Amino acid sequence: MPKIKKGKKHLAPVKPYKFRDRYSQLDIYIRKEKNFLYFIAFSLILAGMVYPYAGVAMWVGFAFAGYSAIANDSIQTIGTFIVSNEDKKWYWQWLFMGAIFLGTVFYSWYVFDGDVTYQRLSSKGFDQNIDSFVYLQLAAPIVLLLLTRFRIPVSTTFMLLSVFTVSSGAIIGMVSKSLMGYVAAFGVAIILYLALSKIIKRFVKGEAHGSWIVAQWVITGFLWHTWLAQDLANVAVYLPRKLDGLEFAAFAGFIFLGLGFMFYKRGEKIQHIINEKSDVRDVRSATIIDLVYAIILYYFKELNNIPMSTTWVFVGLLAGRELGMRLRMQDSPGKLGKTFSLIGKDILSVTIGLVISIILAVAINPVIQQEIKNFFFK
Repeated sequence: MPKIKKGKKHLAPVKPYKFRDRYSQLDIYIRKEKNFLYFIAFSLILAGMVYPYAGVAMWVGFAFAGYSAIANDSIQTIGTFIVSNEDKKWYWQWLFMGAIFLGTVFYSWYVFDGDVTYQRLSSKGFDQNIDSFVYLQLAAPIVLLLLTRFRIPVSTTFMLLSVFTVSSGAIIGMVSKSLMGYVAAFGVAIILYLALSKIIKRFVKGEAHGSWIVAQWVITGFLWHTWLAQDLANVAVYLPRKLDGLEFAAFAGFIFLGLGFMFYKRGEKIQHIINEKSDVRDVRSATIIDLVYAIILYYFKELNNIPMSTTWVFVGLLAGRELGMRLRMQDSPGKLGKTFSLIGKDILSVTIGLVISIILAVAINPVIQQEIKNFFFK
């Protein structure tokens, strides 16, 4: 009899409860993603309906591009700002960044006679207004939204601008400048953190002084302004190169409200790219990252008018920072291997985005198709 009692105790399980709990969590997750997939399906159908009508298509494309670019690029400029200011009300962050956005686009619109992109679209291959659209041009930002959902930091510059270029030279120029940006950011970050990681670590200890919070908001505001001057071209490419007053109000108002939604959501799914990096929740670490990023972006902004991928610059900056910190700390091979794994995963992600962008550009543009034929069949 004692054995039977022991057996009964042993057989009294708790696993069915755990299984039901996990099943309910999975069911909730699937239902959430199902709604998102319904939205993607609706968007693709809508794009198919409106693309023949250029006057409507340009605003639908702009709306898709505006939201997808903001969602995907929330890891840049605003990503470290969001994660290190979790104790602040979301609407104060929104109003601060929104005011800088409105000031930045108004200055460009006023000074450059209706151009909100700081003349990024005046470079060869992007300077013409779009008189007609093809379906894939409107579908590109929807694909970007889908990739964002899977936490892939795709370059919005490649994904959105490449489908409008009229020559392969424009794409080559963007890729070359973006690679230069990645290498520069990686090199600067690894040197900085190798040389100063112990000093930075000393600064990060304990409670941050109030002046660090002020510094972060000022530096992030400058970074946000510099980033906008580079990346607004990715959204405005769907619209006329010169916007009148009403068009400008619609452009600025939509993005301003989209920013509010993003701050309310505390970033999109891709915010995970930031959260998994070391010490980014500390306002001091976030401020240093933003300062280095802002200086690099400002340099490339002044270099020439060719658009570039700020995503590549940011991923290079995080990679160099992470590796520099690990090398300076002389961590175990296991931790160093994990760092290389993170770097490799991010590089793979942006490379996937580049490949998809080039495929879309080739599929859409007969001029690029002809250039490729001429190259291989001279």
